[in-house]
Amino acid sequence: MRIREVEISDDMIRLGQFLKLAGLAENGAHARELVEDGEVTVNGRVEERRGAQLHDGDVIAVGAEKARLVANR
Repeated sequence: MRIREVEISDDMIRLGQFLKLAGLAENGAHARELVEDGEVTVNGRVEERRGAQLHDGDVIAVGAEKARLVANR
């Protein structure tokens, strides 16, 4: 499975925002549902906090879809 790279212009982004930016969630409500249902992993661990801070190199997965955060400083 290929991991898609998603660039951000800052050092950090919150999980809910990243899910929308990466196209892993349709909108904020969908992102919240995914997180609350335990369908989101960050670096292989289930993440239950929509506001969790993500940093350069983190790999976020929803089902079979994966995206790596790339901080473009």
